[in-house]
Amino acid sequence: MKRNATAVWNGSGKEGKGTLSTQSTTLSSTQYSYKSRFEEGVGTNPEELMAAAHAGCFTMKLSFVLGEAGFTPEKIETTCAIALENGVITTSELRVTATIPGISEEEFQKCAENAKENCPVSKAYSALNITMEAKLG
Repeated sequence: MKRNATAVWNGSGKEGKGTLSTQSTTLSSTQYSYKSRFEEGVGTNPEELMAAAHAGCFTMKLSFVLGEAGFTPEKIETTCAIALENGVITTSELRVTATIPGISEEEFQKCAENAKENCPVSKAYSALNITMEAKLG
């Protein structure tokens, strides 16, 4: 399976602007710019999209891992922060809170760590320092 996205950029790096579109059309000519990436401008940016990818992938993987361990989560909520420092993406920080009937703290931590290590996006981001904070709600 392959998925694709297209970026179009017009102009210089700082004054120019671009759009991002995805195969699914979830993003359709979505704007991005120097300001949306490095300041507080309107639009998205690559780091935000990386964070969304990691949060989504990890959360789905955790649901599968929990199911394999015999648990059905009521809710899993994950926030991911991607750090861009000196022109290098260095860290992906996952913060997950979950409501899972009948699970112990120890079993939950084991499942969360499994998902962090084995979700496809974590594997793709293996050059980063990936941290995780996991809490039962």
